[in-house]
Amino acid sequence: MFEKLREFIADVVSPGAHESQAFDDNGYRLAATALMVHVISLDGEPSEIEKTKLHSLIETRFGLGSGTADRLIAAATLVEGDAVDLYHFTSVIMRAVDEAGRIRIVEMMWELVYADGRVSEFEENVVWRAADLLAVSSRDRIELKRRISGGAATSDAVI
Repeated sequence: MFEKLREFIADVVSPGAHESQAFDDNGYRLAATALMVHVISLDGEPSEIEKTKLHSLIETRFGLGSGTADRLIAAATLVEGDAVDLYHFTSVIMRAVDEAGRIRIVEMMWELVYADGRVSEFEENVVWRAADLLAVSSRDRIELKRRISGGAATSDAVI
């Protein structure tokens, strides 16, 4: 509700400004979203549950409107398809995001892994590798996994 009010006020003050946001190859939001697209694509075509969860996380955690989130996901899908490794994305995030933000990104990845109720070893491995590249400790990564797999509520902090 507050997000919709914020979007309405932003539209009144500067119509279309937040919807015209471009996502460059150096943006941490694009890099983080590409990591998440990679996670939901590991076991084939992403399910509707995974797509819905991704969209929800992007809107909530990045504080974006629906149209902007759609464009970010579309851009991330294209970039992820061209990537040869995770380092391209994690290096961008490392330069732009503090430790707490990187932990929240790993948390988002775990939420996506558990979104469809099926966890593959490939998904777990990608989160482990990404967390390692993001300098998120094994302790934090495992604690996040435990909390998410247990269904505990997660933070809606904007990154």
